[in-house]
Amino acid sequence: MIQDHAFQQVGVGLRAPHLSQFAAMDPPEVGWLEIHSENYFHPDSPSRHSLNRIAERTPISCHGIGLSLGSADPLDVRHLAQLKRLIDDIAPIAVSDHLSWSSINGQYFNDLLPIPYTEQALHLVCDKIHQVQETLGRQLLLENPSSYLSFSHAAYPEWEFLALVQQRTGCGLLLDLNNIYVSSFNHGFDCATYLAALNPDAVKEIHLAGFTVKSLDEGEIWIDTHSRPVSEPVWQLYRDWVQAHGSVPTLIEWDLDIPPLEVLLGEADKARQILREIHPGGDEHEQRRA
Repeated sequence: MIQDHAFQQVGVGLRAPHLSQFAAMDPPEVGWLEIHSENYFHPDSPSRHSLNRIAERTPISCHGIGLSLGSADPLDVRHLAQLKRLIDDIAPIAVSDHLSWSSINGQYFNDLLPIPYTEQALHLVCDKIHQVQETLGRQLLLENPSSYLSFSHAAYPEWEFLALVQQRTGCGLLLDLNNIYVSSFNHGFDCATYLAALNPDAVKEIHLAGFTVKSLDEGEIWIDTHSRPVSEPVWQLYRDWVQAHGSVPTLIEWDLDIPPLEVLLGEADKARQILREIHPGGDEHEQRRA
């Protein structure tokens, strides 16, 4: 493995079009890879066998979309057991999921839906995170969502709700800077206000991605599609964060209209260059937070 600190800190999402390329890559051309956990639950699938080979030489992060932590439904114990088996097999460097819900009465939706930021929801999400962390025997990272509507009866703004969940459960934070930027436009809040509410020491991973602008009769809406390069304002949010708090493992997400691998790796190079410019060689503050 390359020992350059900036190289080790930056990863990309491992998606199906690039699976065979990464399986054949030795040494890997990226510091780490993130998978969507549910795609690898079946232990005998071809993709799982490829992942097992990749995990022997490349650090893996497990990013889930199915825990449905904000749902009124109880946790799916079968899903949680499958996740634990995957984690036990590949020993990932991190395990994460979203502050959202995607199931009701046992029916799952192909989306990460927003939750009302109420006291009741706060207790529900915290209880589920405690259960997940106890079952997995490790810390869960919670990702801030992107959203396109809000609830009028919310008791907290999203950033206060997220901070309270982190404080009460001891979970880590997966800070998606693109989600904050997209939601700040859709809801009219200031990114700096959001970021100032979070404990930087709780941030264990950062996501960077691209978004799509959609024009409607009612006006413009920004959608977190993960289908484009990272925008310059999001890069600037990243520069500011690293300047203020040091580096943490950083992921380039690209899930739709997936480009050739060299394009994805080029985005990772941009993140590495920012890290090298701000902290040449990796300073003590960086090493403590890594």
